[in-house]
Amino acid sequence: MTVNEALEPQPGPTLTPDAPVSVVVIAFNDAGHVADAVRSALAQGESVGEVIAVDDASTDGTGAALDALARSEPRVRVIHRGENSGGCGSPRNDGVRAATGRFVMFLDSDDVLPPGAVDALRSAALRHGAPVAAGACVRRELPARRDVPWQPGLYREPAVYDTPDAAPQLVHDTLCVNKLYARTFLTEHAIAFPEGRFTYEDFVFTAQVLAAAPKIAVVPDTVYVWHVRRSAAKQSISLDRKDVANWESRIAAHRTVLRILRDAGHKALAHAAATKFLDHDLRMYVRELHTRGADYRTEWWRLTRDHLAAFEEPELRAARAPARWLARVVLASPAPRDLERLTQLAGRPGRLLPPYARDGDGRPVWSADLPEVPLDGLAGDRDEAGDEDGSGAGEGEPARLPVAIDAEPVVGASRSVLRLRVHDLYGRLAAAGPARIGVELLRRRDDCPGPVRTAALTPAADGSSWTAEVVLDLAPLTALPGARPADPEPWDLMAELTCDDGTTLRASLRAVGPGLRRHVLPSPRQMVLLAQPYATTGGALALRVASGPRSVWRIAARRLHR
Repeated sequence: MTVNEALEPQPGPTLTPDAPVSVVVIAFNDAGHVADAVRSALAQGESVGEVIAVDDASTDGTGAALDALARSEPRVRVIHRGENSGGCGSPRNDGVRAATGRFVMFLDSDDVLPPGAVDALRSAALRHGAPVAAGACVRRELPARRDVPWQPGLYREPAVYDTPDAAPQLVHDTLCVNKLYARTFLTEHAIAFPEGRFTYEDFVFTAQVLAAAPKIAVVPDTVYVWHVRRSAAKQSISLDRKDVANWESRIAAHRTVLRILRDAGHKALAHAAATKFLDHDLRMYVRELHTRGADYRTEWWRLTRDHLAAFEEPELRAARAPARWLARVVLASPAPRDLERLTQLAGRPGRLLPPYARDGDGRPVWSADLPEVPLDGLAGDRDEAGDEDGSGAGEGEPARLPVAIDAEPVVGASRSVLRLRVHDLYGRLAAAGPARIGVELLRRRDDCPGPVRTAALTPAADGSSWTAEVVLDLAPLTALPGARPADPEPWDLMAELTCDDGTTLRASLRAVGPGLRRHVLPSPRQMVLLAQPYATTGGALALRVASGPRSVWRIAARRLHR
């Protein structure tokens, strides 16, 4: 079927009350994954009356794979676009126009719907009379299969909102794929994706949905699995950020979101969308800024300053401390500066590196030459924005301080240690009285905990920092349950400070020193142990560990291949 034919009424399956959902699957040159996506929709059972697969003029075997599925499965209908749209919006719009179900869902060709997803959303929509139902999504890192919840705070428990204005935090979830929509709701409000090549089309579509003020039912069930393939030959839009045009497109989409919400009179939603840009989008791109070239940085800085200049002061104040500080530094400086400090501060959790300057009145500021950038929230006052995980802890409390802890790995054949330095932060940490520090290792793919070692902290003579040396046990890491000894597995390191006043503070470690390289060590049990301390994109210390002769051969083979 061509795209023009899809615009005309098409015969489709008779939809019973038990099978009212149309799932729209879009695909372009994804023959290796599209069948799995379609089958995951069909496996939802009778709730799915049809799967409309839109092939966006693929040049590989995607179209043929879809046609083969349609021949064997009467619920599959295929639309072949004659010309590639350049984006995701047009094929999704084609699918909605061709749909005959009472409800519509969207599915990308490289993702899947988990069992029971459609039933969970459909039941909630029918039970509450809601034209929109939303559920939890996980980002599954492949090939490790590590699941990272997407916006978990929104989906901890069931909820029903008579209007999005009752829950402005809904603007944080910009995805369209983890939701079910009544088809008549979309058509009556003329809600559609931007046509053609439009990056971040989800942002605009979701803003239109919220602006129409529907009742929204929320379920805690996982209803979408978003596959993240960082090693893929062609990166997805959300991962392909090496060109500054990606940031420019994100800003353009965000401006459109703000306009849609403001024009519809939803001031609280627009305010929340502006804050979300600071807390999420800005921090994500700043974390990577130090890895970009000079031309990228200059243009990124210009684009960001222009966009932030339109923000109102209440929107800046509503963002969490790291984000509003970052925004104010960009606004205050006409050219890129302090990239390492900005990168570390943009991490999660953020780390504020020295120097710790004060203005003439003794208030914390970004630097001596930028006294107009206040570091509000460090003076002990409770911040109105609260904390990142919704626990209610204010940014001014010691447990929320963006403390910087330097960690220098010293890896040796007989003994490996971390040399730690905890920096004070405008006297706030000193007032709590740091006493001990513990370092915990967490296997990244499943958060499996490794050994925890603690040590007493020794204060520096000038009171500006505390030091400690913590032993690193590397060999046991390759023998824990679920270990893959021959594969270099990444481990994240977290520190926990215990203070005399009862405060405990968790923080990641800043990677420093010459030990950030691969080490080959003898091992009595495994013959050889490979350990590589390294800095993540955000500057945090992480560790890759493997053991056995097989691991050495694997590493050597990869190097030869490159």
